[in-house]
Amino acid sequence: MKKLSQIPAGITVVIKEIQKDDFFLKLMEMGFIPGEQVKIEQIAPLGDPISVYVAGYNLSLRLNEAESVIVEEL
Repeated sequence: MKKLSQIPAGITVVIKEIQKDDFFLKLMEMGFIPGEQVKIEQIAPLGDPISVYVAGYNLSLRLNEAESVIVEEL
């Protein structure tokens, strides 16, 4: 298992766990729940932020937010 921030663009993963930190509730409200699939759409040229597709919509995450999401590749 890896952190969402370590996944390259174009890969789809499944959320296994969200670490309980400052971003926990924010991520849960945006659709990051265990078992949900996430696709890494794009990564900014300098690596931050990343664009992901989750729960039927696209959103941008900063790398420090993506560090809180533990995922497993399909």
